[in-house]
Amino acid sequence: FLPAGNSWPLYLSVPVLLFVCAYSFAKRFTFLCHVWLGASLLLAPLAAWIAICGMERLLTPLLLGLAVLFWVTGFDILYACQDVEFDRATQLASVPARFGVPAALRTALICHILMLGCLVALYWAASPHLRIIYLSGLTLVAGLLAYEHWLVRPDDLSRVNRAFFQVNGVISVGLLLIVVLQLALGI
Repeated sequence: FLPAGNSWPLYLSVPVLLFVCAYSFAKRFTFLCHVWLGASLLLAPLAAWIAICGMERLLTPLLLGLAVLFWVTGFDILYACQDVEFDRATQLASVPARFGVPAALRTALICHILMLGCLVALYWAASPHLRIIYLSGLTLVAGLLAYEHWLVRPDDLSRVNRAFFQVNGVISVGLLLIVVLQLALGI
């Protein structure tokens, strides 16, 4: 990026690194620590885009980054539900510790709905590159997110790990494969 005359990554690297590293302390002072983690990962597509393209046409990576923010925030809240008693006992901040598990599950669901909204908006912003394969993949992702929220119940958190690790793993790899397939086939 520097030989190409793009110094933005160098300028932004320190604030981004500080923001990402500060996440480790977020649970000590804010229940929005889940959003902090999501925002830290939102920076990845933005940073990659800026390193390659500079500061032009930021809508596409911003929508992708917002989808990542809401996805990560949602699944981190789901995962934190199993730690609610520990968080309360040690005065760590989290959405489940502050508002309770049922409210946390509703918040995670809202985050995942917003994630899907961002991915639909990405379809429009990245048109004509994303087409029917991408939209079909989003339908599958929506189904997987619904399954994830069906797995985790306020009175039964025993399947949080399945929702967190397995379902989210399928979603992440699935989205990658769907976009690669869409761009490769172009139909």
